[in-house]
Amino acid sequence: MDWTAIGVSLRLAFWTTVILLILGTPLAYWLTFGRGRGRFLVEAVVALPLVLPPTVLGFYILMATGPKSPIGRLYEALTGRLLPFSFQGLLVASVLYSLPFAVQPLVTAFRGIDRRLLEAAWCLGSGPLTTFFRVVVPLAAPGFWTAIVLSFAHTVGEFGVVLMVGGNLPGVTRTVSIAIYDEVQALNYAAAGQTALALLVFSFVVLVAVYSLRRDVWALWPMKS
Repeated sequence: MDWTAIGVSLRLAFWTTVILLILGTPLAYWLTFGRGRGRFLVEAVVALPLVLPPTVLGFYILMATGPKSPIGRLYEALTGRLLPFSFQGLLVASVLYSLPFAVQPLVTAFRGIDRRLLEAAWCLGSGPLTTFFRVVVPLAAPGFWTAIVLSFAHTVGEFGVVLMVGGNLPGVTRTVSIAIYDEVQALNYAAAGQTALALLVFSFVVLVAVYSLRRDVWALWPMKS
């Protein structure tokens, strides 16, 4: 098994999930509780990776972060390195590609919250941040767990976007999906099967643990309230 590629995939999935929670939570909150006629346009942009072929999205990300683009030139001026075919560029692509898998579960969870509970918290003098962390987050906990699971699992399984933006650099951008593809191309089915099986077992264990925690959250919620 290519443990280096597995390590790159897990590191990429971890940081993608962290960034998506930081960026996706306020975005989902605004899409749920915000006002404005343009929210449906933002929702369409967020959901775009669900319908776009990964290679198409990867191509546009590659062009947007290349050395001739404003973003690429700014990054090169600040760091002295190119953004494409680097772990940082791969991270940017993964965040954009997995964005709907974090935002949509959060939007669904936020929409399921009784608005009267929020109004009661405001009437009792709780500010927006206090209401969010003490009322919204506990009530939307299953949505957060779902967003974490989907974002992490979706990033681990990425292929088209990873190949377009990150390439196949061992120890840098070579993820487990690319490693499996390379082994199959080399007719090394034994190595590909071992890596695929390890990834399957790991993903199943993570899903069982997370869904078990989600059930415990719902079971303990009446006691907490």
